[in-house]
Amino acid sequence: MSYAESVPRKSPLVIGHRGAPGYRPEHSRSSYELALAMGVDAVEPDVVATKDGVLIVRHENEISGTTDVAEHPEFADRKTTKRVDGEALTGWFTEDFTWEELATLRSRERLPEVRASSASFSGSQAILRLIDVLDIVREGSAEYGREIGVVLEIKHATYFASIGLELAPLIERDLRAAGWATGELPLIVESFESTVLAQLKDRGIAASYVYLIEAAGRPFDLFVEHGAKAQTYPQAVTPDGLDHWAGVVDGISVDKRMLLATGSTIVADAHARGLTVFTWTCRPENRFLAAEFRGAGGKGAYGDYEAEWGVIARTGVDGVFVDHPDLGVGFFRD
Repeated sequence: MSYAESVPRKSPLVIGHRGAPGYRPEHSRSSYELALAMGVDAVEPDVVATKDGVLIVRHENEISGTTDVAEHPEFADRKTTKRVDGEALTGWFTEDFTWEELATLRSRERLPEVRASSASFSGSQAILRLIDVLDIVREGSAEYGREIGVVLEIKHATYFASIGLELAPLIERDLRAAGWATGELPLIVESFESTVLAQLKDRGIAASYVYLIEAAGRPFDLFVEHGAKAQTYPQAVTPDGLDHWAGVVDGISVDKRMLLATGSTIVADAHARGLTVFTWTCRPENRFLAAEFRGAGGKGAYGDYEAEWGVIARTGVDGVFVDHPDLGVGFFRD
């Protein structure tokens, strides 16, 4: 089964973005298990690599905001500054640790000022590997009696390749070992870098391939190859840009701001070219809503999210990433 079929869906897929991070620290076991229990169609793990080639699920390879690494004196000397995708970052990086070392860390809520309830679970759960998440989803599908998919996001592939950690063979290894590479289970692979998508497709991984698109800027892999002549993200969703991507990928996944823009025809234009469209990320808190949908009560309070989500739903989008799976299932599913 493919979740990125080239046909518009009546109801969009509801995808648990890093599990259920509105309620539990992202990428933790309880975050994924809660998302499955709340009825999502799929969950989305982000993958980065360790020094010894283990794929773990973290939003970024810099982990000071999502783990307790800063509280481990034995790792104090690992703090450093690096340039990742052209941006200078200071902290602790997964590629400087073995899996055995990272397994001693505990997950933390990334946005405690917005999600105090989730932050109450900080420090209680270990980091997961990709293979752990694949097993959680397979077991959840059996437990709940429905097919649940994985939307696998590949992070910083060009950067990792530059330090000798090619991600495509590591991902193929884990998908084949866990039984997710042959099309028997619903798998979507996505990345902001199309190069690594092509590499996995060439390796025979049976999946739908989705190109992630920011509201601004250009993908780092194309920038490395073409410099300032590289196609920008906004150019990718013009009719000419979509003509190029049709047949190269199965779908696109765009920043929700691009769909909320007045007069946006991205979904219709993509559908006309046989591409599905996902969007990220539907969240109810004021901090994340477009200005016209925010309400009283501060950043962590819920605004008029249903009005914003209604605009998104009416575009005919095929999939939505949500942080609160119960709200997403309740709103988007017919």
